[in-house]
Order: sequence, then C-alpha cells, then structure tokens
Amino acid sequence: MGFILKWIFRLFLLLIVVGAGFGFYLTTLGPDPVVKEQRQMSEVWADYPFESHYITVNGSAMHYIDEGDPDGPVFLFLHGNPTSSYLWRNIVPVVAASGARAIAVDNIGFGASDRPDIGYTFVEHAPYIDGFIEAMELKDITLVIHDWGSALGFDYAYRNQDNVRGIAFMEAIYRVPNMSDLSTVPQAMFTAFRTPGVGELIVLGFNGFVERVLPFSVVRELTEDEMAAYREPFPTYGSRLPTLVWPRQIPFDGEPEDVARRVNAFIKWLPTSSVPKLLFYFEPGALITQDAAQRIADTWTNTEAVKLGTGLHFVQEDHPQEIGDGIVDWAVRNFPPEPAFDLLEFEDGTDDGAGDEVQPE
Repeated sequence: MGFILKWIFRLFLLLIVVGAGFGFYLTTLGPDPVVKEQRQMSEVWADYPFESHYITVNGSAMHYIDEGDPDGPVFLFLHGNPTSSYLWRNIVPVVAASGARAIAVDNIGFGASDRPDIGYTFVEHAPYIDGFIEAMELKDITLVIHDWGSALGFDYAYRNQDNVRGIAFMEAIYRVPNMSDLSTVPQAMFTAFRTPGVGELIVLGFNGFVERVLPFSVVRELTEDEMAAYREPFPTYGSRLPTLVWPRQIPFDGEPEDVARRVNAFIKWLPTSSVPKLLFYFEPGALITQDAAQRIADTWTNTEAVKLGTGLHFVQEDHPQEIGDGIVDWAVRNFPPEPAFDLLEFEDGTDDGAGDEVQPE
C-alpha cells in the first residue's frame, strides 16, 4: 500500500510540474514574459446565451448553436481539445451580426454532445463531422477551425473540396513534427500524456487538460465562471477519455499510422489549394509561431496572414472581437454577395427593359 501511495504522490507532482512547465514554456517563448494581469486584449463574456440545438448523427446526439441569418452564408466553427462550442461564444455573435449563419458544434464526446462507446480517435471523430454537415445540409461552407478542430476541418476540406468556400484557422495542426523536434518541456509533457498509467492519472484522474493546459495557454486569467463551463462536460474519470485520446493521436514519427496518413494528405494539399485561407497568428503563439506564420503566408496559395497581438494557444479567450472582425472583413473581401437582378415591372406587366439590347447612338 505504501508503494502505491508513493507512486500516486510522484505522479501528482508530475502533474504539477507538467502544468507549470508547460505554462512557463508558453509564456517565455516571446521576447518578454507574458504578464497575464496586464494583457486583457478585448472584452470577453463568460455567458453562453444561445439556444441549444441537437441533431442525431451516427446514432448519437450532437449539440450545436445556430445564430444569424438562416439563409446567410454558412460559417462552421470547429473546436479542439478540451474545449467545445463555448470557446467560440464571443466570436459567433460577431460573425452572425454580419448577416451570416454561424454554427458552432460540439465534437462527439465534448460539450453537450453525447458520449458513445467509441475510442475517440481521429478516424472515429471525422465521420461525426461529415455526418453533422450532411444531416444539417450545409453547403458552400466557410470553416473556422482551431487545434484538433483544425485537423478535422482540413481533412474534411481536402475530401470535400466542392463544399468548402474558405478556411479561417488559428493555432492549427498544419504540420506534424517528430517527437525529437520538440523542446524539453513539451516533449516531457507529451511523453507523460502518452505513457500508459501516467497519462490516465494526469488527464483522467486530475482532469489535467482542463485544470492545467487550458488556463496556462490563455494570456488573461480565466474567471471562475469560465473554468466552471469548461469543467462541466468532464465531471468524472470516464467522461474525460476524449481529452486523453487526442494527445495520443498526434502522429509523432508517423504513429498512429492511420492518423499520419490522413494528416499528411491534407498537409500536402493545403499549400497548393486555391481555396481562400485566412490565418490568425499571435506572439508568441504555440502551434504556429510568427516565423511559421510568415512561411505559410509566403508559400501557401491564396492565403492571408493577420497578426492579432499577444496570444498563446486558446487565443479565442484573448482576442474574440478581433478574430470575429477579421473573419468578417476577410469574408467580405473574398466572398462579396451576389447582386440581385429582380425585374421591375410596369403597370402593364412588362419589364423595364433592363435585359434589352443596348443600341449604339
């Protein structure tokens, strides 16, 4: 018994070290340490004042919010780990107010969506996104994506190029490094998450992604109401399984092979794709640094990169207004509304001649 308690204590210390180390790593990537109290970039609301909707996909209910003009251009927001549509709560209203239809869905196993008995791997998540889009009959979509939601979104866009109008992305999975490419702290962190027994204790037992990785990856201090909203979907050991599977799905060194195959396919396609793309990047950033953003802007076809200031990984919590305004501005410039050609009729029922041939003088 003493041996078991000793190991539990050691693993608890490991959780603290991993969380603190990851936070230190993120906050010292830039030229100056990020001081949270001094970096409230824009007003952020903890409220989630949306009507909840549900639709059945592959036998399970997926929760989503649907704001704006039902006949407007469709913007589909996809989140990553360990978040939900709650991450987009301050951005969806900005996009919806432009006359668009803004939809944010909870991935299966996250938020208020069902938790079916599946493994929550990448290849199991993707059919739920496909099924959601099909069930909702969404056409000509602009994807707004982040974290693992970016991998799901890029993958969908690659396989359904005729149904994607544009892609706005931030802190996205645009490449897959080898484990040896990582610096010491993230390498130790991902090794711990992927080690049987250790990962379970950190992520499932202590809810490590919500309690440590999430708040350490936001510049400002998350409020108690916000943390409560992020904790709500994961009250128990078993409910947190999806948050553990995701870090084990990153195909470092080509494993898992099925994920690597899917991710490598869209990674090769993205730079040459003609679909309009918008990248938001931040200082210092986590998945996409300033140098990486510049390389993407310089080498990817039809890609615009916009820097929005100080940010780590969950940038929606620091720059929601700027992200929303940036999406609207980009969309207006790239997807102008089609002009209406309604015929004006005279009292006698004839048209106004707008379609008649013009005779030279």
